[in-house]
Amino acid sequence: MKILQNPFRGMGLGGDALADIPFPSTDASAPLALLARCPRAAQTPLHDAPEVAAASGVAVVRIKDERGRMGLGSFKALGAAYVIARDAAEGRAQGQTYVTASAGNHGLSVAAGAAAFGAQAVIYIAETVPESFADRLRGMGAEVVRSGATYEASMEAAMQAAGQGGHVLLSDSSWAGYTDRPYRVMEGYLALMAEVLAQIDVPPTHLFLQAGVGGLAGAAAAIARQEWGDQTRIMVVEPEAAPALIASIEAGMPVETTGPVSAMGRLDCKVPSLIALKGLARDADDFVTITEAEGTDGAARADTFGFATTPSGGAGMSVLLTCAEHRATLGLDASARVLVILSEGPDG
Repeated sequence: MKILQNPFRGMGLGGDALADIPFPSTDASAPLALLARCPRAAQTPLHDAPEVAAASGVAVVRIKDERGRMGLGSFKALGAAYVIARDAAEGRAQGQTYVTASAGNHGLSVAAGAAAFGAQAVIYIAETVPESFADRLRGMGAEVVRSGATYEASMEAAMQAAGQGGHVLLSDSSWAGYTDRPYRVMEGYLALMAEVLAQIDVPPTHLFLQAGVGGLAGAAAAIARQEWGDQTRIMVVEPEAAPALIASIEAGMPVETTGPVSAMGRLDCKVPSLIALKGLARDADDFVTITEAEGTDGAARADTFGFATTPSGGAGMSVLLTCAEHRATLGLDASARVLVILSEGPDG
């Protein structure tokens, strides 16, 4: 486990690379309004987990449980489907083809949104993505195309296909010249935190946010900082094999990382979303990477407490459960009140 205190906290990264990149939205009203019209939408639970707190040596652990979100099994249901719903409200979704790359649940959200609003979905996946996931996408009516050995390679193929076919690229990552749709994807994730704000009685002292390209972490950190100020320490968690955000913070600029394939597949992204990076450079207090063993062990321990998930879905919780020698560095003492997000179920 590696821990880096954010030197840009409260300021954000400077330089030309992020000059034209927006900060994440903090307006949850639009996604909440669309969710109110969706018959499958329902608030997900915020669990009090006293046994996890006792095992971790802290006062309180709250777990936002996204495993049942809208029947799709993860927080990602709030993102791409929200963007397509916005298009539908403006009369732009019917008959449209949405193209994306996915390492997992984002593709399900695109497929679900397309099916709901009379559109088509084409999902590019890497060779490492399980066939069971491809079958699930096909079962939702999406066309699945395998391309490349990594998420980044499948994204490149999706970008080319969208450009050549006149289709709409709907990525959950952002880069220079491509920010409008990922900005809205991240805005959709704000519904999760709006629910937390209504469910929680006292703000947490610690918020652990797992990150791939950083969309969920960037959105959650932005609204948490706005609502809770400096009383909450926000920590971003990545796989050691895919440290795109922490490496960019260390470099003081966006960087592409390399590394082996991670068992935390949903977080195995080597390039950060620039919107997320810009927001997290301002809002996060710490960046943490965990080893493959720590991710796997943390998920296994979460299961023993009744919170079955994957190493990706439980990465934030894994830090809490495996950080014994780093407790002082993270400020985790007997008075700490911790919030974690269980971002997907065990079949994610």
